[in-house]
Amino acid sequence: MASACRGAKSAGGLTVGILPGRDPSAANPWVDVVIATGLGEARNSLVVGSAAVVIAVDGEYGTLSEIALALRSGTPVIGVGTWSLTRPDGEVDTGIVPMEDPCEAVAVALSLASARL
Repeated sequence: MASACRGAKSAGGLTVGILPGRDPSAANPWVDVVIATGLGEARNSLVVGSAAVVIAVDGEYGTLSEIALALRSGTPVIGVGTWSLTRPDGEVDTGIVPMEDPCEAVAVALSLASARL
């Protein structure tokens, strides 16, 4: 998240950090608006619920839960080096749009977001 915030700040963006803990000082230095929730991983629902598009980069199980929440709610997901999903019947789920270039992923996300708003 620090890299995403740093990139957004360098492009003149406003950054929002929705933190799992209660300590606002745990935010990375590039966060402008800190929301310390105290919700742990349940905060993933807030992250996805406030997004028009989700870009998943790399990731562990928290990222996987955000991907699942987004797909379940119909929020588009773009994946950069992240999870791929195979259903129990062996079929690959095509809900994640795989991309390699982070800049291209952001451009596609912004296009999708403006179409949804």
